[in-house]
Amino acid sequence: MVAFGKKIKERSIEEWQEYYINYKLMKKKVKQYGRQIEVGSLDRRHVLKDFSRMLDHQIEKISLFMLEQQGLLSSRLQKLRECHDALQDEPDISQISNLREAYRSVGQDLLQLLVFIDTNAIGIRKILKKFDKRFGYRFTNYYVKTRADHPYSQLQQVFKHVGLGAVVGAISRNLHELQNNQGSFLSIYDQPVVPLQDPVVDSIKNAVDRLTRSTNFLNFMAQHALIMQDEDLLIHEDQADQEEGRYHFMSLLLNLANTFLYMVNTYVIVPTADDYSMSLGAAATVCGVVIGAMAVAQLFSSVYFSAWSNKSYFKPLIFSSIVLFVGNLVYALAYDFNSLALLLIGRLFCGFGSARAVNRRYISDCVPLKIRMQASAGFVSASALGMACGPALAGLLQTNFKIYNLTFNQDTLPGWVMAVAWLMYLVWLAISFVEPARDPEEVHTSQESNSESLMFDEADQDGNMEKGITKQLLLAQEETEHDDEDDCDGSEESAEDSRKPANSFVAAYKLLTPSVKVQLLIYFMLKYAMEILLSESSVVTTYYFGWSMSSVSIFLFCLGLTVLPVNLVVGSYISNMFEDRQILLASEIMVCVGILLSFHVVVPYTVPQYVISGFIMFVSAEVLEGVNLSLLSRVMSSRLSRGTYNGGLLSTEAGTIARVIADATITVAGFLGQSMLLNVTLLPSLIICVGSIVATCFTFNSLY
Repeated sequence: MVAFGKKIKERSIEEWQEYYINYKLMKKKVKQYGRQIEVGSLDRRHVLKDFSRMLDHQIEKISLFMLEQQGLLSSRLQKLRECHDALQDEPDISQISNLREAYRSVGQDLLQLLVFIDTNAIGIRKILKKFDKRFGYRFTNYYVKTRADHPYSQLQQVFKHVGLGAVVGAISRNLHELQNNQGSFLSIYDQPVVPLQDPVVDSIKNAVDRLTRSTNFLNFMAQHALIMQDEDLLIHEDQADQEEGRYHFMSLLLNLANTFLYMVNTYVIVPTADDYSMSLGAAATVCGVVIGAMAVAQLFSSVYFSAWSNKSYFKPLIFSSIVLFVGNLVYALAYDFNSLALLLIGRLFCGFGSARAVNRRYISDCVPLKIRMQASAGFVSASALGMACGPALAGLLQTNFKIYNLTFNQDTLPGWVMAVAWLMYLVWLAISFVEPARDPEEVHTSQESNSESLMFDEADQDGNMEKGITKQLLLAQEETEHDDEDDCDGSEESAEDSRKPANSFVAAYKLLTPSVKVQLLIYFMLKYAMEILLSESSVVTTYYFGWSMSSVSIFLFCLGLTVLPVNLVVGSYISNMFEDRQILLASEIMVCVGILLSFHVVVPYTVPQYVISGFIMFVSAEVLEGVNLSLLSRVMSSRLSRGTYNGGLLSTEAGTIARVIADATITVAGFLGQSMLLNVTLLPSLIICVGSIVATCFTFNSLY
């Protein structure tokens, strides 16, 4: 694949060569910085200062040239304005036609300037991303914030194309006045609803729209997306239109409701699982198996739901609702049948109904880009709210009665209530969900090709120059999908191979860099620690403190409530003050501190010790999860943003495996007695946490 620096030369205007970003030079400088840091001849502070100065110089060169060209266009428009005014007194059809062509000529030159801006904007974005990836910094966030918000910002000239609106407005208004007017001069402001049927103005409008979409990453720098985004959706206008056609608000709401209900279903049994197990003749620590059964089934359901979402969203959601209804029904009936097997089967069914892979996929595939960040935040919020509401709901279900031969008590009511909830959701889903139109990939690609060909053919009717400019803009747009094409030293792959999604777990694993593997280990560690804390909370607090089920529910509810405020603080403040790697390492250390404080040693075990250590562990793990997933979404291969075996599935599987092992650990440790349960289960958490800290320090230091 041709490097971006070469493509700048291919599409650049010859007389403007010296004013384009010197991408090749800056790329060499980034590599040079890396070598100098490795040998110790240059510190990182000097690198940041030198790179900032160099990029400032490049942006200043670009922006001043843009202002110069805007001035030339403005001078030409001013002269045409004088001719236009002269025609008001003595209208002449031939002169009006010549004047119209003169305005079109200015419009074509404006299109050239838009190509120039677009190419440089992509170059700036790519070199910033390359710098962050090479050194592991959040330099892009800092650079964009400090430069874009400054009152004398030159970066705004490039990314917000300041001043071009006036030029576009002048061309559009005057061409509108000259359009078939026969001497009658009407303004676009007088008749705003009348469309201007001029191909040059249409091309300018489309070019500005595409340029806006290619440079609007300024709005996303301070936000953390926890759902893998496919950057291919940023590319073509027809794809954006297709997104709009797919979007249906009620379907999105149903998708988020599924997320919420599933998280409630996961955690609603945590406070009562030990009591339910004992009522069926098993040990209290069997709650680990009961809780973990859902995670075991989710290991398999995540794969087939991810594959199913390639073809449909409605059918897997229907299937999910039915399976979860049956699973909760079986879970509730296990009490009256006095069967531990039915209890486990019910939880397995609930796990087989996990459609979180569909929930993520629907947002990334069917929600328009302009509101996708809000939808992603809704997904995170729904998950957090469900996690908090699950234990709270269990705390409210404190009653005991019978209807015929069916028992309704604190153990069975979570199953009965969730079965009714899923039945109601199923009816709502069947009535309101709209399946988005899904074409096969080959047809979709063919349609894109046909759309581009049609665009070029239409442009050709108005002149080869306009056709060439439109094509250059489209080619510039396509660079946004190949940000990593020249990140590997000397290794290049075909465009087709670089776009293919992974077709197996093995293929997906091969796409993972060492740093990504460490991040998945971190994700495994934090999920393991959180599952140990949550799943054994009822057994531990009952043994040491004699807590009631309501007290356990309140404790878990308070833990769940910390998720949203913690992510808000980290996303809005902490991430802007420190680098991701710093937050990552600090959070891992705090998780380790929380684990250490949780051990029961010589002194009597107290409620403050348990609660404080639990909150430290849980909150630190939440901070770690947010930063880790945010970093993963930026450094994971773009090929893992689509297909069945995507980045979201990999992270889900890593977390689910951690939960399965953690719940199994609780049950196995139960054979040693409840007095040993706490320390025995915390020991693996400590070992994995220390290992992840060592891996983080070693891997990131060796890479960056």
